[in-house]
Amino acid sequence: MKTSVYIVKCDSYEKADEKLLNLISLMGGMGQFAKPGEKITLKVNLLSSTAPEKAVTTHPAIVSAVGKMAKKEGAIPLIADSSGGPYNEGTLKKIYTTCKMYDAARLAGIEVNMDTGHDEVSFPEGKELKKMDVIKPITQADGVFNLCKMKTHALMHMTGAVKNHFGILPGLSKVGFHAKLFKKDRFADMLLDLALYVSPRLSIMDAVLALEGEGPGASGTPRNVGLILASTNPLALDVVASEIMGLPHELNPVLLAAERRGLKPNRIEDVDVIGEELSTLIIPDYKFTKTVESLRAKNGNNTSREKKLYPVVIKEKCIGCGVCANSCPQKTITMTTSQGKKQAFINTKNCIRCYCCHELCPNKAIKIDTKRNPISKILKM
Repeated sequence: MKTSVYIVKCDSYEKADEKLLNLISLMGGMGQFAKPGEKITLKVNLLSSTAPEKAVTTHPAIVSAVGKMAKKEGAIPLIADSSGGPYNEGTLKKIYTTCKMYDAARLAGIEVNMDTGHDEVSFPEGKELKKMDVIKPITQADGVFNLCKMKTHALMHMTGAVKNHFGILPGLSKVGFHAKLFKKDRFADMLLDLALYVSPRLSIMDAVLALEGEGPGASGTPRNVGLILASTNPLALDVVASEIMGLPHELNPVLLAAERRGLKPNRIEDVDVIGEELSTLIIPDYKFTKTVESLRAKNGNNTSREKKLYPVVIKEKCIGCGVCANSCPQKTITMTTSQGKKQAFINTKNCIRCYCCHELCPNKAIKIDTKRNPISKILKM
């Protein structure tokens, strides 16, 4: 039996209320997903403290619209996420302010989460995760709505519904998973474990303004896609989003991991698209990260080798904030001072190419390149 993915066109966030109402109506109405008195956590994507127009985070108009509908059913919605940085009250306040989540909460008449606690949970059916620490807004919810963003991703090539579950892990604990599970197949399995554990009642993808190029952070480029997608299955949502973006199945680590585990849907043939004709939505020139383009070049030329791509500091842009050093699972990044200016230095000798530094740099000061730091070459000799 095929899994359904529902799509509506939405060319402006000003139309979010109307279009989301149409979208959820196609699925049978919000009453299918939220009941009176239930605590519903709206798990958004708040990767970093970035303005909504940068397309790095779930847009507040989407969050507000969903919150209003759930509240109308008598549920108690709560906006929550654990971003790429520390999970504390100060960080939450900053990210809610910059990402306009306070505005979304006010418009919907709901709350944002300020509880920075977490619970250890057991998940014996997991492949990579048998137990994990999970933020309390997830463990204490009656149901979870997964409100993700359509974006490119240096490590996982795209980030959507499944990857959004990474944010249920508290703060910098996520860094440890990058260190332990630095191979793409294992990292993908971990993401699938998280999605299976959460088992969201509803997944909605914000693709009104998506992110292409060097995503998923500030180095990416916003792109008007003009769509909102929804499904009861996050994997199905990623299958369709991957198709729209033009990312081949063989270059999507999450779908490949799902296929190995027998989790469906993992191919477009397993999905029914309702609301729009999928063939008319495919974007032929969607821009991906250099990591994807390197693999495409290799696959298109049997004599070509995959280029190893490393994070490189753009000295002219680096402001010495230290975000990259704090996010590096291998601790290969140090902050140095030259001519009175503090800057990041990456010793790529021990770099596992997780690209966390590139992902979280607020100033677009880290690029992905084939060139390694010359000092690391000397150290390797």
